[in-house]
Amino acid sequence: MPTRRRACALALLTALTAGASPATDLFDAATRTVQTRYYGWSTVDRQQLGVKYGAVLAEKCAPQGDACDYATGRAVLGDLFKELGDDHTNIRDAEGAERIAEVTYNRAVNRTGVRVARVKGGLLVTSVMPDSPAERADVRRFDLITQVNGEAAGKDVADANLPVGPNEFVRLERAGSPLRVSVRRAGGADRDLTLPTEKLLARDAPTLAWAGPEGKTAVIQYPTFLSSDSSELFLARVAEAQARGARAIVVDVRYNGGGSLGECVAAASTFGPVLYKTRWQGGAYTYGGLRGEEVLPFLARAARPDWSLWHGPLAVLVGPNTASCAEVFTHYARQAGAIVVGEKTRGVGNSGVVFQPMPDGGVLAVTVLRAYSDGDQPLPAFITPDVAAPTDIGVLTAQGRDTTLEAALTALSALATRTRTRG
Repeated sequence: MPTRRRACALALLTALTAGASPATDLFDAATRTVQTRYYGWSTVDRQQLGVKYGAVLAEKCAPQGDACDYATGRAVLGDLFKELGDDHTNIRDAEGAERIAEVTYNRAVNRTGVRVARVKGGLLVTSVMPDSPAERADVRRFDLITQVNGEAAGKDVADANLPVGPNEFVRLERAGSPLRVSVRRAGGADRDLTLPTEKLLARDAPTLAWAGPEGKTAVIQYPTFLSSDSSELFLARVAEAQARGARAIVVDVRYNGGGSLGECVAAASTFGPVLYKTRWQGGAYTYGGLRGEEVLPFLARAARPDWSLWHGPLAVLVGPNTASCAEVFTHYARQAGAIVVGEKTRGVGNSGVVFQPMPDGGVLAVTVLRAYSDGDQPLPAFITPDVAAPTDIGVLTAQGRDTTLEAALTALSALATRTRTRG
């Protein structure tokens, strides 16, 4: 846009949001950042978008005047970013910003030790921290929490949100008081528990379980790439699996929302050399990974394709909650020979963000880089699995069968059969 048009558009936007209020302060800070720093794949005219939603905000704030609150500004920004069409660019309130910081900096916080996802019928336990109050109370992965402190949790049969979801659950944990929960396990009745909280690390570490023929398939549940030691922890689980005689590895990133690019590149290079090229306004950088560590790009480029820490059969489980760095990890694992099993991922794996502090104490996640292969081809926005196998929550919670894992074990068994036949 010529300088004159840009100046006119910004002047109009300022006029539309004139009249200082918390809502307009937040809106102006966020839209200004998006106008100047955004470098994602969206082709929507951001200037026009700002003008359009500036008018929406002015109308919503008219009755309140300079008392128009931050929540109103966030709601309008949420609609703006939805129209922008880039899920990586979004606004988070102060509580959301605190949750990110807790995991990123590996802080000790009040926790029961479980991580949950909202599903029909309750909150699905997606991970349980070892030696936590939840583990000591015999809460297990894929149990269903149906009530918390007497309130219904998860979603109802019509898919509408019930009072307690993941955010509310974490908020109750951080308050430090024991949580009264009803827990259902496949094949059993609900049981009522009181889960105390303890000071635990905010991030969850990868865990190792066993499945498949003779219990020799290692299943590594990988919950996040946010913490600075996430790749190191993953390598430790891979080494443990090897030491215990694993014949195949399944990496479960179905509930992994991403994190640090350096960490996911390092983790993916467990299975083969990785080169991840980025571009942003006025610059470029290439991340290199080799044998589980982030390295200078020329080292990864010079490495042989078979330079890896794991050479055996490999599968990665994905789903709608797999996003960002978890998609990057899956892409490079697939390039190294992994079978990808599950459902289509969320779809922000071809870009990266920075977090910009906002006036309300929250943060704006704004896309500032695009991702490419070493051959300068854009990385895929999302991952489509090689084997379509949605996680059937009904079967999981009623029968205890993980349909996605079962499909992965079948695919790995078929691969082993073909390998023996060729041999």
